[in-house]
Amino acid sequence: MTSATTMNAALDPAYRERLIRLAREVSFETGTRLFEEGRRADRFWIVRTGNVALDLHVPGRRAAVIETLGHGELVGWSWHFPPCLWHLGAEATSPVRAWEFDAEAVRTLCAEDAAFGRAIAVWVGQVVAQRLHASRVRLLDLYAPYGSGEPA
Repeated sequence: MTSATTMNAALDPAYRERLIRLAREVSFETGTRLFEEGRRADRFWIVRTGNVALDLHVPGRRAAVIETLGHGELVGWSWHFPPCLWHLGAEATSPVRAWEFDAEAVRTLCAEDAAFGRAIAVWVGQVVAQRLHASRVRLLDLYAPYGSGEPA
């Protein structure tokens, strides 16, 4: 995926290198839950291979998939904003290889280096904004009356 919100596109090479030094390689089998909505957000991932579905708990029904993430994409932004609780759930929809980051270690590095911290904050903010926009477009596709996008 070529997106302005992937780590490679959003961060300068020096900042990517600093971040990757904190990573550990992990893998998840299909069906593995990475996190659950409302629980403590203490880590995040960059997908290397495979896909992860973000989902929303719907009482009495199966979780609704909000978005599917793939190569190069950030899985989890809730770690960056207090109270650091997951806003959604996440599940591997195929075998996944990823870099996993300890949120506290990254937040500490951000606090120690203001320029690095700003770069991370801008990146995470871009991810949140892009996902909000994508959700808005999906809602319009589902619920807007035909022709509602036409100028008045």
